[in-house]
Amino acid sequence: MRKFGLIGFPLSHSFSQKYFTEKFQNEGLDAEYCNFPIESIDQLEDILRSEPDLVGLNVTIPYKTAIIPMLNELTNCAASIQSVNTISIQRIGNSWSLKGSNTDVIGCKESIEAHVNGHDKALILGTGGAAKAAFHILEQLGLECNFVSRSVDEGDFVYDELTPEDIWEHTIIINCTPLGMYPNVDAAPNIPYESITPEHVLFDMIYNPAETVFLENGRKRGATTINGLQMLERQAEESWEIWNEL
Repeated sequence: MRKFGLIGFPLSHSFSQKYFTEKFQNEGLDAEYCNFPIESIDQLEDILRSEPDLVGLNVTIPYKTAIIPMLNELTNCAASIQSVNTISIQRIGNSWSLKGSNTDVIGCKESIEAHVNGHDKALILGTGGAAKAAFHILEQLGLECNFVSRSVDEGDFVYDELTPEDIWEHTIIINCTPLGMYPNVDAAPNIPYESITPEHVLFDMIYNPAETVFLENGRKRGATTINGLQMLERQAEESWEIWNEL
């Protein structure tokens, strides 16, 4: 039996285990998908030693960038954005070789590209691995992108200093933070929602709940809203294709 899994912390929000378990059952595949919640990326080596049938991993918050020094190889895309969400594992005796890929980029592109026509500027909320994937795609699609962070050292804008003019100028807004994700469903990025208009597109990488407070605030003001479910499904299938190249 081939084994796959997800590393991150915490994993109570995990989409991947349910998705792949159902996929394996529906397609009659002799495979298993497990969650590996680890409090330190250094614990990855213990997992690789104790799970000899493990041939592929997904990576989620907070390790999409922290995992990179532990990898033997990166795809061009993963190296370019310095974010990894998929690992292929090749066993070499009692050792292994790890190759990092990024399928968030494909998932993000297919979720949002139909909505960017007529837009020039985007605000990316967050600066982590998911935000880097969003930046990569939006830049390819011809948009000027600015990051929003809690710290002036990490982003182009700071949440507390966003003005109505900043919102009006950036008609695509993407939430790449975990704010609003189950179980903390009442949370939302701190932006001036009163400045959102029907011209805006709000995209949330969160899928649970289906409508976050971030998206609800946009919908109430007439904006187009998109949650992260399609992105997650597409990136999962792309991970599966990568693992089957082994």
